[in-house]
Amino acid sequence: MHRITFYFFFIGINLFRFIPFRLLYIGSWKVYVIIYHLLGYRKKVVLYNLTKCFPDKTKQEIEQICNDFYKFNLADIFVEGLKGFTMTQKQYRKRYVVTNPEILDEYFHNGQDVIALASHYGNWEWGIQAVDSQINHQAAALYKPLSNKYVERFTKKLREKSGMKLVSIYDTLAYFQSKKEKPVIYIMAADQFPGDQIGKAIWLDFLGCDTPCLHGPESYARFNNLPVVFFDLKRVKRGFYEMEIKKLVEIPKETQPGEITQKYMETLQQVIVAKPQDWLWSHKRWKVQRN
Repeated sequence: MHRITFYFFFIGINLFRFIPFRLLYIGSWKVYVIIYHLLGYRKKVVLYNLTKCFPDKTKQEIEQICNDFYKFNLADIFVEGLKGFTMTQKQYRKRYVVTNPEILDEYFHNGQDVIALASHYGNWEWGIQAVDSQINHQAAALYKPLSNKYVERFTKKLREKSGMKLVSIYDTLAYFQSKKEKPVIYIMAADQFPGDQIGKAIWLDFLGCDTPCLHGPESYARFNNLPVVFFDLKRVKRGFYEMEIKKLVEIPKETQPGEITQKYMETLQQVIVAKPQDWLWSHKRWKVQRN
């Protein structure tokens, strides 16, 4: 079954190779109609999350954010993600711009690794293939492998053509300890539910909710004393993104437990509040309470 799924996936992404960007968003509109109006994909989850995080907004305002999330974010990410597998680096440099890569130069020239905290905001998928060519560090993204081994091998090979190193979350420690040819920036999307690591979660107030946060990024930063930056991604317009790199912590070993995670979540919260429809609200972020 996994092999058959892979064949459909392979055919699908190669069809997207021939779809020009001006027609891509017609497909996005069709995806929006299917997942929002016909299937109602996780609509209850999205409305629950939005109502929980924005209690002062009216029902109409919540429903508008929900609609915009599906129409201008989730559907776009789906078609852009498929298109991204066959995009060139020239297209990425035009459509996904790192506005201040020089902020990392001091670390690079000092031979210093860096931890970059990203999030599921805007099109995070394109970042996997767009960032490495725009900075001096070796970019390494930590990710959870797919269950379909055929799709996993294929997509990993495609994405690493851009220069990005993809590291399974199960190999994180080994990669940190391995010898590198040049300084590395470890990219971690740290805004989702901790999963089976809930017992080690750092609990914080986030968007007005008591929220469990991943402990790993802070642990690696403090143990290795690696400076921490934040990837602030903005959708400029459909199909065009800009990413600003912001410094969060220079000397992690001097921080208190939870301090790095607190700064990250506070920074992310500011981004979300400014334009909430671009965050991944379909994730079951608050499915457990603190015991």
